[in-house]
Amino acid sequence: MSTEGSVGIVETKYFTFAEAPDKMELEGGHKLGPVTLAYETYGKLSPSGDNAILICHALSGDAHAAGYNSPEDKKPGWWDIMIGPGKAFDTDKYFVICSNIIGGCKGSTGPGSINPETSQPYCLDFPVVTIRDMVDAQKRLVDSLGIKRLLAVVGGSMGGMQVLQWAVSYPNMVRLAVPIATTSRLSPQAIAFDEVGRQAIMSDPDWVDGKYYGKSSPSHGLSIARMVGHITYLSDKSMHKKFARRLQDKAEYDYDFVTDFQVESYLRYKGDAFVKRFDANSYLYITKAMDYFDLPQTYGSLKNAFMQVKSKFMVISFTSDWLFPSYQSKEIVKALRQNDIDVIYTEIKTDCGHDAFLLESEQLTRLISNFLKHGKRRTQQ
Repeated sequence: MSTEGSVGIVETKYFTFAEAPDKMELEGGHKLGPVTLAYETYGKLSPSGDNAILICHALSGDAHAAGYNSPEDKKPGWWDIMIGPGKAFDTDKYFVICSNIIGGCKGSTGPGSINPETSQPYCLDFPVVTIRDMVDAQKRLVDSLGIKRLLAVVGGSMGGMQVLQWAVSYPNMVRLAVPIATTSRLSPQAIAFDEVGRQAIMSDPDWVDGKYYGKSSPSHGLSIARMVGHITYLSDKSMHKKFARRLQDKAEYDYDFVTDFQVESYLRYKGDAFVKRFDANSYLYITKAMDYFDLPQTYGSLKNAFMQVKSKFMVISFTSDWLFPSYQSKEIVKALRQNDIDVIYTEIKTDCGHDAFLLESEQLTRLISNFLKHGKRRTQQ
């Protein structure tokens, strides 16, 4: 464990709300309660409460965005390169919050949680949740921390969807919004990849209609889902640079169906590692929430969706991101400008594909640090 430039040892906390009979009303018409959110905070909230930043995670993320949960941890939180003293989200200046979404499997209420009505895991009795539901739950958490207005809401990929929803649902709560490598609605291609992943899970004999808790989990199906998903996070150039057509531990083809190429071995490794930390049912629910996210349809048009927005925006995309390509970010920028909303747009040149929001720390740090610094100053004028 290396704590240099890190927030150090951090504790995951838990916030529970929506106790019966005051259950949380979901966008799909169902009610859910009680609801628990796992969350972590870094830095200190200022006396005026004006330095709080909410970080929203992507599909496979969680509340542990920075630092280490114990001295034995070998890896820090998923966005440790961006959160900490002197980093983009400087914890000497800002109070940073990250929570695991509802429907997740890292401490927040999800399909693997115990249903209080049956004393058994929810499984598929867990109601379908949406991006808006995730944001509504985060709002309850932010309120519980005594924060009246967030300095910024920031996130990449599905986290960026949450940023957009925050700005739309709670316009008076968000000063600065930073959606990264995201979209206002999934493309048919992205929905198709999600469906392949779900079918891989549901075709696994061990899935048993989602009732596998306490038994063998559908690890093979989830592994395939992750392999398919991971391909979409990369780019042709990044895969060529990393693997080309190099063979794995051999000099010649074996002419069979064992692993020949390094890229095959890499994908299998990623799939196997994923099943050790993620729940298959959560994967189903979260991908479905992404599929349903469609601001233009919900509000009649993307311009209409942003009519009440009061945040200042910085929208960031990446040249090699073919999952959420730059034209989708430009659509967001256009709709914001149609509403005379202050917006900065940057397209970062990179070969890292969609995963660039987790990797291009130098450019992201420069952009976000300046935006937070000058954006806070402008909002206070």
